[in-house]
Formats: sequence, structure tokens, C-alpha cells
Amino acid sequence: MEQHSNDFTQGSIAAKLLTFMLPVLGALVLQAMYGAVDILVVGWFGTTAGISGVSTGSGIVNLVTFTVTGLSMGITVLIGRYIGEKREERVGRVIGGAVCFFAVLSVAIAAVMLMFARQLSILMQAPEEAVDLTASYVRICGGGILFIVAYNVISSIFRGLGNSRLPLVFVAIACAVNVVGDLLFVAVFKMNVAGAALATVLAQAVSVVLSLMIIRRQKLPFTMKRSDICFNPEIGNFVKVGIPIAFQEILTQFSFLALCAFINRLGLEASSGYGVANKIVSFIMLVPGALMQSMSAFVAQNVGAGKEDRARRSLITGMGMGAFIGVFIAYLAFFHGDLLSYVFTKDGAVILRAAEYLKGFSIEAVVTSILFSFIGYYNGHSQTVFVMFQGIAQTFLVRLPMSYFMSIQPNASLTNIGLAAPSATVFGIVINVVFFVIYGKSMKKRK
Repeated sequence: MEQHSNDFTQGSIAAKLLTFMLPVLGALVLQAMYGAVDILVVGWFGTTAGISGVSTGSGIVNLVTFTVTGLSMGITVLIGRYIGEKREERVGRVIGGAVCFFAVLSVAIAAVMLMFARQLSILMQAPEEAVDLTASYVRICGGGILFIVAYNVISSIFRGLGNSRLPLVFVAIACAVNVVGDLLFVAVFKMNVAGAALATVLAQAVSVVLSLMIIRRQKLPFTMKRSDICFNPEIGNFVKVGIPIAFQEILTQFSFLALCAFINRLGLEASSGYGVANKIVSFIMLVPGALMQSMSAFVAQNVGAGKEDRARRSLITGMGMGAFIGVFIAYLAFFHGDLLSYVFTKDGAVILRAAEYLKGFSIEAVVTSILFSFIGYYNGHSQTVFVMFQGIAQTFLVRLPMSYFMSIQPNASLTNIGLAAPSATVFGIVINVVFFVIYGKSMKKRK
């Protein structure tokens, strides 16, 4: 029964996609929650400067996390392709190569975050009151980056196998530990930003250890030998797919880091308001994010099985589902941003600034579902170089120029700055539609 439910090449597209997507969405909700809890607990039991410190510091950590997620998407696509082609014997080599590659990458990332935490905080133009707090957050998370990387790699493996439920279990464990850790370190021990960072690392560490124990009890559809854990040619295969995705994630996160730096120059209230709004944004982006990850695995299996028409129909289905849900989320963000912000802080000025930003950003809930469905479709086809270039175009032609221009206006409005994101997304949709037509014609010629 489990094997059949993980087969995306037959059955109802909507039912299969929704069944796979819901645990992915649940995992992302929980992941966003334990990130949001940091801001929430610091907002209620720490300081306003602490909110800014966690906001800016978590932006730097997110750059690393989403880059790793992009790279590990190559694992998801490659495993999905091998499963669709009935070549399960190659999966063990993919996983063994991933273990070695990401272990080395973790050491390199940790060294940079530990040595250059303060320089990164200053580069982000953190308000003077929050520079040391930001650096502390980055250093602590850098010390535990191995666990953050390990979680993302383990989750990508199971999504490639068509199993989205275990990643949900893993992140549920992390979320529970993080909530307890935040309350203990910040509310009880008054460790402020350092406590939030320590809770985040501890949560990931416990999640990874317990997930490895859970995996040992699972019946997996492949065999893996100790000799598979080495630097092998499969690394090149998943890196080839993953690097363009990772690069696009780097650009996206870089644009949000730049946006954070632009807003930090507007003062502590604007910086903290954006920090609160950004945590709400992480929830707004959950449905599009779940769609992209699910679509990548879904399409990869169907492409491997030679069912291109089914892959295209899944794209349209995903867009419809995401946009429908996005309308309701956009309504909440636009009209009730102040109530959403109040969850994170009692500071009226910070709430006002957060709601101001959310008004401009709100439509992103709808348009990003369309864009991310396209991206998942192209990821499943290993067309990740195109995904990378359309990300570059969005970032440097629209998102960054528009957000910078809006930030330097007299009495700069966070609403206008927030509009930069959906404007860039609409631009990206146009590019993706054009490529969809061109790519479809090229596939017909190859037949």
C-alpha cells in the first residue's frame, strides 16, 4: 500500500498531489513556527533590539538554509527520476555521495559564520543597538550548522522516495524542542537573542538524532552499503541539478537580505517591524513552497516514466490549488496585518510598521503559487539552469531596484517597499510562460 501511494505515475493527479503536498506543507508550517517562535518569545520576553537582532541574524542563517535546501533538491529530483525509471539500485550511491559532500560543505559554512559573524552583521546594516546581538545569533547557529544541513538532506531523500510524512515527523520534533528551548532560555534564563539561537540549534540536533533512529526502523525501497558512502560520480549528477536551484535560492535570499539592509537604515522601529512582518511572510510563503517541492518530486517521477502529458496536467492542477488558497491568505495579510503582528510583539509602533509592509506584500500569496508551480515543473525536468536565470532576472531587474528606490524616498513607505516582491514575481511568471511555450515546442520536435 505504501509503495503504491508513493507512485505518482497513476491515479488522480489532484488527489495524489494533495496527499503528498499536505505533509510537506505541514513540515513547512512547523519549520516556520519554530523560526517564528524565536521572534515571538524575544518580542514578549526580550527587547526591541533583540527582535531586530533575531530578524537580521535569522536572515543570514536563512541564506545558508535555503541554499542547502536548493542543493538538496538535486537529491530529490535524482532519486525521483531513478525511482520512476525503476533503477532503485542507484539510490544508495546518491545518498552515500550526499553524506560526504554535505559534511564537507557544513564544515566550510560553519567556519565562515563563526569567523565573520560581526562583519556580516555590519554588512547587513543592523541598527547599532543590535549589531552585537545579531553577531551572537549568527555565531551560535554557525556552530550548529551541521544539524541544520543534515535535517534538510534527510528530508530531501525521503521526498525523492515519495515519502513526505517522515520529514513532517522530523520537523515536528524540532518544533517542539525549539518552543521549550525558547521559553527556557529566553523567558526563564533571560538570555535574549543568544537563547533563541541556542534553542534553534538544540532543536535541529535533537531532530536529526531522533530521525536517524526512526529511519533505522523503516523498510526502504533500496539497499545501501557502507562502500556507497564515498565521493562518487552521483555527486556530480545531483550537484548539476541542485546548483542552479541553490543559486536561485541564494539570489532570492540575497534580495531579502538586501531589503533587510535597506529597511535597517530607516531605524530600529522599521527594522523590528520588518522583522515581525518577515516572520508572517514565512507563513504566507508556505503553500507556494510546498507546491514547489511537491511538484518537483511529482514531475520527476512522471518524466522518468515517460508520462509528459501527466506532468503538464499536474502543473495546471498545482497552480489552481495554490492560487485558490492564496486569495484567502492575501486577504488576511492586507486587511488584518496588525492582528497578525500583535502575536509577535506588544510594541504598537512595531505592529504599525509590520502591518504597513504586509499590505504591499500580500498579493504575493497568490502570484507566487503560480510562479513556484512553474519552478517545480522545471526542476522535475532538470531544467534548473533556466530556473536560475529567471531568478537572476527577477532579483536584479525588479526586486532589488524597486525596493531600493522605494526605501530612499522621503518618509519611505514600507507598503511601497513590500510591493517589490509581487512585482518581481509577476515579471517572473511572464518569463516562465514564454519558456513553457518554447520548451513545449522543443520537446515535440525531439519526439
